[in-house]
Amino acid sequence: MKNPVFSKIEETIKSLDVNSIPEERKAILKSLTGYIQAKVNQNQEVRLNFICTHNSRRSHLSQVWSQVMAAYFGIPNVFSYSGGTEATAMFPMVGETLKEQGFEVLSLCKGNNPVYAIAYSENSHPVVGFSKTFDHPFNPVSGFAAIMTCSQADEGCPFIAGAEKRIPITYEDPKAFDNTPQQAKKYGERSVQIAAELFYVFSKITK
Repeated sequence: MKNPVFSKIEETIKSLDVNSIPEERKAILKSLTGYIQAKVNQNQEVRLNFICTHNSRRSHLSQVWSQVMAAYFGIPNVFSYSGGTEATAMFPMVGETLKEQGFEVLSLCKGNNPVYAIAYSENSHPVVGFSKTFDHPFNPVSGFAAIMTCSQADEGCPFIAGAEKRIPITYEDPKAFDNTPQQAKKYGERSVQIAAELFYVFSKITK
């Protein structure tokens, strides 16, 4: 059963151009689809840990959109996480981008590594966003897929303890446009790309 998302998020989802995903990207995404489908077939929890170097941008966007798409398509028992090879902070523009796309982003704790509640639905548990290492106690220790969202982490972290499967699905870093007139546009584009690809993944899952 689908879990309704906020109306503005639904508008964002309906505006996604899944047909623009290149065939070579679809081939890369197939591995994630296969992992999720196998878990669903066995009535097992689906644990997805999206990993980047600093757990500040791409891994957060991927974690959030993964949880949203699972709810949107009514795929049960999906738990999305994120982590880095080191902890820094969730970059503020990530929260601003998600707000623009329909999320409610609430600051729970300020400081050098703020904590946010990122809500996408009235009755679903919000995604808790803060920067952490991939092996932080907040994240699963076994029975999960490690999805590498940046090439630096993929190359620099050859072993992820507890991961059943390692899936490289890398994205260009919007950080390159920080403090430029293009910043908001580029973060929005990266979020939409991630959303479209995860829409594609979860749309293929049969229950």
